[in-house]
Amino acid sequence: MTNAPAPTSNALRSVCVYCGSSPGIDPDHVEAARALGTQMGRAGVKLVYGGGSNGLMGAVARATLDAGGQVLGIIPEFLKNKERMMADAQELIVVPDMHTRKRMMFERADAFVALPGGIGTLEELVEQLTWAQLGQHRKPIVIANLGGFWSPLRDLLDHMRQAGFIHAANRIDYIVTERVDDILPRLREAVSADGRQPLRPEL
Repeated sequence: MTNAPAPTSNALRSVCVYCGSSPGIDPDHVEAARALGTQMGRAGVKLVYGGGSNGLMGAVARATLDAGGQVLGIIPEFLKNKERMMADAQELIVVPDMHTRKRMMFERADAFVALPGGIGTLEELVEQLTWAQLGQHRKPIVIANLGGFWSPLRDLLDHMRQAGFIHAANRIDYIVTERVDDILPRLREAVSADGRQPLRPEL
């Protein structure tokens, strides 16, 4: 059981982590996922994630649980076997489709973190960036650029700006960290600085 202090209205209570359902080829990415999970568990910050036990998803969830933290997994019915549903999570919700999963993950999180991952991770991250750009929420988004993993995406966003498709009037706000240890402090800082209630995306 976690001995975390009772959260204030602007406290960081839960974080949605997007990451790969595979471990990838760089063992540092698995270690980073474990480190983040451990830090979240010790800090009393609930993990909201995709519900699987494979890859980086499983690493961050298992580390959160091992550190005494709370885990909420949200997984579509058709992925229960493929992603090996994390049966140990304190809260596990099986939903009918990906659309429901993503919306529920948004609703249950105070902030978002993108660790390394594949197309699904990229899609989830870009969707949150899009909603934020369109003014549908103000929840902080961290791109964990561990080992430069997300540098190509940052280059692409810069290219879009230079090509005139991203303007100052609809800028994309996100936080970039190079170290796992900086993720929670940066999120706490962002949440504390914004006393406004997050909006709800109209999908």
